[in-house]
Amino acid sequence: MQHSSGHYIDGAWRAGEPVIERRNPSDLSDLVGRHPAAGPDEVEEAVAAARRAAPGWAETAPQARCDLLDRIGAAIAARAEPLAELLSREEGKPLPEAHAEITKASHTFRYFAGEAIRQSGYSLRSTRGGVDVDVRREAVGVVALITPWNFPFSIPAWKTAPALAHGNCVILKPSELTCGTAAALAAVLEEAGTPRGVFQMLLGEGAAGGALVAHDGVDAVSFTGSVETGRRIAAVAAPRGARLQMELGGKNPLVVLADADLDKAVDAAVRGAFHSTGQRCTASSRIIVEAGIHDVFVARLVERTAALRVGHALDPASEVGPMVDEAQRRRVLDYIESGRREATLAHGGRVLERPTEGHYLEPALFLDGDMSQRINREEVFGPVASVFRVADLDEAIAVANATPFGLSAGIFTASHAKARDFVRRHRSGMVMVNLPTVGSDYHVPFGGRGASAYGPKEMGLAAAEFFTQTKTAYVAD
Repeated sequence: MQHSSGHYIDGAWRAGEPVIERRNPSDLSDLVGRHPAAGPDEVEEAVAAARRAAPGWAETAPQARCDLLDRIGAAIAARAEPLAELLSREEGKPLPEAHAEITKASHTFRYFAGEAIRQSGYSLRSTRGGVDVDVRREAVGVVALITPWNFPFSIPAWKTAPALAHGNCVILKPSELTCGTAAALAAVLEEAGTPRGVFQMLLGEGAAGGALVAHDGVDAVSFTGSVETGRRIAAVAAPRGARLQMELGGKNPLVVLADADLDKAVDAAVRGAFHSTGQRCTASSRIIVEAGIHDVFVARLVERTAALRVGHALDPASEVGPMVDEAQRRRVLDYIESGRREATLAHGGRVLERPTEGHYLEPALFLDGDMSQRINREEVFGPVASVFRVADLDEAIAVANATPFGLSAGIFTASHAKARDFVRRHRSGMVMVNLPTVGSDYHVPFGGRGASAYGPKEMGLAAAEFFTQTKTAYVAD
């Protein structure tokens, strides 16, 4: 079934000449949708509408914002089945993963419904007699959200929900690869009664996002995507004084020590490296194994990797779906060829044929990992992982830290002392102990360090640091 959509501007849907065609990456004969691309006029209209709506929305009672976000969360939950199916058809992730993404988005809106009520400030006595000090948080204004294709529903949700909860107006610019999924989210917000101008969506490729980033009427930009695009955004937005929040990817290590539960560690490595077709910023791309168990661990890991069922995203038997599009598959194949020249390919890396034509790729596992290798320095963003052999925890930490990225890291060990040591010494924004490097909760901060991020963290209480600004008031008797 084909889905068509337009831009959502000032409380109305805007049609346009469909120039973006999206086909199901699991079955290229399935036309998922055709969509227009925003130009300068649409950008100007969206920014103007948001600026008109901003003062009123910032002053809206917290209970009204809470009620709206709660309705949105409930509406997402009620539409979970069709939303998950659309997401799977458009992005290519297996249906169970799509269901989990939709559910997390519903929970996120409901969580931030509560945060709309819990807007906090504090009062202090001044250092001067007869003066009190009140510190309060206020909305930033108009926020542009530029979101990727790999989590096309949950990432727009986890940016939109806190932005609205804290009184900001939103202009969402989703990836051109997942316009239909973003439009489905916009439809939910419209039906839930979001006021005109408070939430808007512009479809299109990079030009629309670039125009938003450069616009003086946009007070803040929250971006998730590549380091290269993030640098271009910063070069344009920072000089004009816009707030910036950027999540820019990772090269995440999973350390497995000799005392680890091997069954759980192998399962975590497979899930972290290859589920979501490896197309997630927290994927376990570097698996660092203590020498005493290296060979046994590798044998089990190769066996599990070879047994993964790669297939159509809507097939219940599929564990790994296709790559999102042919350009992404070619990019990953280039990394695999580079890996063949530098390391030892233990399994996979082939283009796969299935009953339907799609962008299928066999997960690839390399041995003899070394940080001089290109596949271990750069973010591949596909089902590719390397195994490193290390002598002990100290060497494991050194290898894990040998990257400018610092998003997520994991360790498997039975020793609390070693786990705590790793948590202290690893330079990342998130550390998982006896868990995969993937997976996060909506009520705690999400984000990295170094080349993985810029600006305040996302989610949980940390969201207030970006979506609000403080005002300090001195009051004399």
